[in-house]
Amino acid sequence: HLSSISGGTDIVSCFVLGNLFQPVYAGEIQNRGLGMDVDIFDEKGLSIKNKKGELVCKKSFPSMPIKFWNDEGDKKYKAAYFEKYKNIWHHGDFAKITNNGGFIIFGRSDTTLNPGGVRLGTAEIYNEVEKFKEIQESIVVGQSWKNDIRIILFIVLNKGYNLNEEIKNKIKKTIRVNASPRHVPSKIISIREIPKTKNGKLVELAVKQTLEGEAIKNLEALANPDSL
Repeated sequence: HLSSISGGTDIVSCFVLGNLFQPVYAGEIQNRGLGMDVDIFDEKGLSIKNKKGELVCKKSFPSMPIKFWNDEGDKKYKAAYFEKYKNIWHHGDFAKITNNGGFIIFGRSDTTLNPGGVRLGTAEIYNEVEKFKEIQESIVVGQSWKNDIRIILFIVLNKGYNLNEEIKNKIKKTIRVNASPRHVPSKIISIREIPKTKNGKLVELAVKQTLEGEAIKNLEALANPDSL
């Protein structure tokens, strides 16, 4: 019997997994985990089937974390899981329920990085990259690669600097020491311009979708869509 799983280190569990009593279909995870009211929502919070959407859990579950350490007023906790859909756990994965009742997981739908199945925030990387006098600004995304996620760091260099192995090694060493080895990007790429919205926000998801050949939502919201 072959089966796969999908869940998270943060929930110490699986939202979807296999079982011995149902058929196995190629490319699908068989069913929901016990005690997991898993569903797939569209952007409006409506349940959908056989379409790619957001993986959610509609009710509390046995291993659900209830707070973060030193998180006053539970602000970070609520922002991490309950900001997109009110009182609904939003896990940040794209998924689909098939006609067989199985699940297909497509990868991250938010800006959280997930190399080796470990959730990492982008802020830890930005905090280190901002220290470099050579770098004007940057954007970091996770790219699906060989059944895993690799971290790609795009940087805009200040005038007078060119990206070379010395600068790359300095960036990687700083991130490894001050964040963790898992935060170290697989590739560091110099670009001319960072894609942003009209109010100046980074569009990490649009960059990720571009890398993976997916359709980009809300392209009209970008101030510089040609940068993609």
